[in-house]
Amino acid sequence: MGDMNRAHLDKQPSEVAAMFDRVAARYDVTNDVASLGQARLWRTQVVRAVHAVRGESVLDLAAGTGTSSEPFADLGARVVAGDISEGMLAEGRRRRPDIDFRYADAMDLPFGDDTFDAVTISFGLRNVHDTIRALSEMRRVTKPGGRIVVCEFSTPTFAPFRRVYFEYLMRALPSVARTVSSNPDAYVYLAESIRAWPDQDGLAALMSDAGWARVRYRNLTGGIVALHRAVKPDAAKPDAAARDEDRRSGSAAGAE
Repeated sequence: MGDMNRAHLDKQPSEVAAMFDRVAARYDVTNDVASLGQARLWRTQVVRAVHAVRGESVLDLAAGTGTSSEPFADLGARVVAGDISEGMLAEGRRRRPDIDFRYADAMDLPFGDDTFDAVTISFGLRNVHDTIRALSEMRRVTKPGGRIVVCEFSTPTFAPFRRVYFEYLMRALPSVARTVSSNPDAYVYLAESIRAWPDQDGLAALMSDAGWARVRYRNLTGGIVALHRAVKPDAAKPDAAARDEDRRSGSAAGAE
């Protein structure tokens, strides 16, 4: 869907950060209204896909105010909530002082190699200026054999619904945002960025290009959102063993 090079719509990281600074206070409320309540369901699916357990380390990027990070902390994982919006981070620290909120540019992560058991990003990858670079950075900071979960808006699979959806996205979403958001223009940008974002197979290909293995995805809400999963190759595990593991688990590149 669209040209992936237009996903950032020419906004630099500082511009994106400033835009989200202005919507921090009411961001979660606006998302719930604009998604017709589906945002909570999508977050639940992300938590299940990451499958974090007590003691594991999880990097949650584009974490905003920490709504997406809270379930991992509540499960006993050591979660780092990263974002480039200081306004979002400040609001998150106010709400959940027990969570480690960090300034983290996805294209230049301030963490060492092989640090996290899992990395996840929800509804933020399309706002990053260089998608491949960000995915490569996420792979760098993930431990060998560790996993990534990307939750992002995508392309509805049913053509008639797809037309209705994009009509809503470009016309109704900005109108809804004007009634509940402190900065409705940000949601005009978000609607445009969703239209410019690659479809499910396109994102899977980008993840493979960035060095992730066993890439697969699952559609949510008819493809409005897609949940992509992959693992960081483990150099200690021979290729044949990895392929055998894929066959046993039913893993394959593409749709689940």
